[in-house]
Amino acid sequence: MNIKLIALDLDGTLLDSKKRLSPANEAALRACIDRGIHIVPATGRLAGGIPEFVRNIPGVRYAITANGGRVVDMQEGIEISAALMPVKLALEILEFAKTTKSAYDPYVNGKGAMEARFLEHLEDYGLEPGIHDLVLKTRSPVPDSIEHVKQWNKPIEKINMFFGDLEERARVKKVLEQNPELAVSSSLYNNLEINAADATKGNGILKLASYLGIPAEQTMAFGDGSNDLSMIIKAGIGVAMDNGDEYLKKCADYITRSNDQDGVADAIKKLVLSA
Repeated sequence: MNIKLIALDLDGTLLDSKKRLSPANEAALRACIDRGIHIVPATGRLAGGIPEFVRNIPGVRYAITANGGRVVDMQEGIEISAALMPVKLALEILEFAKTTKSAYDPYVNGKGAMEARFLEHLEDYGLEPGIHDLVLKTRSPVPDSIEHVKQWNKPIEKINMFFGDLEERARVKKVLEQNPELAVSSSLYNNLEINAADATKGNGILKLASYLGIPAEQTMAFGDGSNDLSMIIKAGIGVAMDNGDEYLKKCADYITRSNDQDGVADAIKKLVLSA
């Protein structure tokens, strides 16, 4: 199989449950890079949230970040494409978020901006230890996120919401999905990720492939959550993790082992390196 680009979700996919990159997965990535295959993190995180042990693998140069909100060349500091949320729309969503039982934060100019009242009580919003620590590392405290976006007064990458009450999450999701200007997805059981409608990982992988002169059929994508669905469908080969969303698995071309069983390495060995 002549794959030239592999896009990989991080949490629940490339990384194990403890947010580690296993030796087997790292070896598989390095073997692909040695063959001239582009290895591309594709994440809801911002570029700064991609772990150094992934970014520092020689040959990992490009990234799809904020669910396709930005596609970047990390080596050159170049933005390849952007699909951002207009200020007016972002403020409407934040005003709505303010009425919900959630911790919310906008991603503004490459940084998460979360109010201190949320950062100091993340345990109230159902965050698992690994995600709790990640949020603390990747968010800047602000007095008021709505005022922060007003002062920025430019388009933003996305808005993230965490819920301690899953019934509230379901209610909010239903409301947001009625807005055609939005792409609403999840990477965790208790979060919602709100982007501009055209900001998807699927669009991101196609834009990057086009930029690199790679046909769509020579791309491969790995994922586990609903924010991975678009790239699982649009990539030449879509690979779902065994621990992934059930609908995602139905849409995938191939289902590999779980993220705690080196599923990425197993699929790469079978579908790419043995070709």
